[in-house]
Amino acid sequence: SSVVTTICDGKILMRGGKVLTVDVPAAVAKAKEETLVSTRLRGKVAVVTGAGRGIGGRTGRSPEEGSGGFPMCGRAAPAGPTPEPIFGHSFAPRAISRTGRLAMGAWTFLVYPVRHMKVLFVTPPYHCGVVEVAGTWIPLQYVYLAGAARAAGFDCEIYDAMSLDVGHREIERKLDDARPDVVCVSAITATYPDALEVARAAKARGATTVMGGVHPSFMWREALADGGVDYVVTGEGEETLVELLRCLEAKDDPAKVAGVAFVKDGLPQRTPPRPRLASLDPQPMAFDLLDWSPYTYFVKPGSRLGAVSSSRGCTYACAFCSQTQFWEKTWRARDPACVAAEIAELRRRFGVDVVLLTDEYPTSDRARWEAFLDRMIELDLRVDLLMETRVQDIVRDADILWKYVKAGVVHVYVGIEATDQATLNLVNKETTVDEGKRALELLSAHDLVSETSFVLGFPNETKEHVRETLALAKAYDPDFAHFLAIAPWPYAAMWTELEPHVVTRDYRKYNLIDPVVKPVAMTLREVDDAIVDCYRSFYFEKGRQLLAMKPGFRKEYVFRSMKLIMQSSFVRKKMLGRAMPEEVRSLLATLGRQVAGG
Repeated sequence: SSVVTTICDGKILMRGGKVLTVDVPAAVAKAKEETLVSTRLRGKVAVVTGAGRGIGGRTGRSPEEGSGGFPMCGRAAPAGPTPEPIFGHSFAPRAISRTGRLAMGAWTFLVYPVRHMKVLFVTPPYHCGVVEVAGTWIPLQYVYLAGAARAAGFDCEIYDAMSLDVGHREIERKLDDARPDVVCVSAITATYPDALEVARAAKARGATTVMGGVHPSFMWREALADGGVDYVVTGEGEETLVELLRCLEAKDDPAKVAGVAFVKDGLPQRTPPRPRLASLDPQPMAFDLLDWSPYTYFVKPGSRLGAVSSSRGCTYACAFCSQTQFWEKTWRARDPACVAAEIAELRRRFGVDVVLLTDEYPTSDRARWEAFLDRMIELDLRVDLLMETRVQDIVRDADILWKYVKAGVVHVYVGIEATDQATLNLVNKETTVDEGKRALELLSAHDLVSETSFVLGFPNETKEHVRETLALAKAYDPDFAHFLAIAPWPYAAMWTELEPHVVTRDYRKYNLIDPVVKPVAMTLREVDDAIVDCYRSFYFEKGRQLLAMKPGFRKEYVFRSMKLIMQSSFVRKKMLGRAMPEEVRSLLATLGRQVAGG
């Protein structure tokens, strides 16, 4: 007789849900063999065969009752020959069902590999320069999504094409080699065209394609109209993706899955939104699926760069921000002890010594944030932390900024965005010019590296306003300043106001570097030149300041970062082939000798 079962922790789960306990002989009960039964066989398929009358009274039937296939834990058997068993053992057990029925006989366990759906997560091979100046960053969203899918039994792989610095040809070769059933790709607005190209290549090879992320969550009709995307996961993805994969495997109706969009009968449709996760702890993570070799923080030579999310969302409503729309002004936090433990695990398992907190707003709850700092101080992991927050919270935390330092925080980004109150009010920043300046002063006083950005290129931009912004940026004196071109996300609150001034729908240019909004009083080339001039002027003066700065961590850190910025591909591209000014080259050389000499 034959019975389809799975083995997990010494128990057999029969088709139909009946559970049997097995009296395994002493030879199999040895520690080594017991590990095989309780761990290695978990999630595999066992075919139980034996002489005489067996469990359920069946005799002489194949595992799939004449189907010719092999058992798949309730899934349809795949085409093709039955594979070789990966483990087998014969013995005479006493098998007792829940009803108390006793079955005797000589039984053989033959364990075959389960053909789970293979899911490949691919990052779009997009490069714009500004986010890649300082380091190579892990795709944390895939760590969460692949972790959730793997925990549900799917075979997952992450291919970080962006960090591996490969293009679409290499991705196509990867698709040919991996032969995934499902390909998942995430996109923001700037990466969306390349994400579409990945999806098209995967679909051409017979894979089902799934796209998620901020841009397709709002622009799902646009994504589906391309033809390369089968399904869009809208909003938070962990639960939705797992349910969608199960649906696909069972060949069920995707309309039953909340939080997805797809085409049915030639028309795009979206199911009702899925409620956000009730808790962010604990969640299965797939850090081990990453190839860690590319991930480093260039400012710290030889480092291993990781990332952790301690919260999701933001309660503010900045008009230009995509996260405001995506999280609908909500904020949810993880247990600070769990976040610290995760950083400790990254340190222990993967040698991570620099961690980016990817949160938009990790400091929203002061008590929780301070508890995290206290736990990091207690653990003393010697891990450098990079973070961003709002200027109000730095001012609020003036009395505990020493804890930031002791916990490992070395670099803080605060979004000042503008140096005049009118622009701050325009973008609904809900902060003041004085708060921004005070926050930077506090960070500097505690020897914390400060970074901020100033947004240029609004419809009312003028050359005079650019000069004023640059002058005030120098007066604010952050360690790092970015001069960004306003990016008009097509789903953000400012889109209606900006749309008449948008000159291109090439989303690759919506990257905060390339101007795509034409001011009334300036040309795009003038905006572009103004951005380059701001960078050159700000960092030349910053270099002069560094010459007078006392030796130490902060001086070395700022020098290395400034050198990376001035030599980066995006600055070189912006300078349109022009050579680095000799005074800048000379200044960098002088600083280099000074830093090297201690």
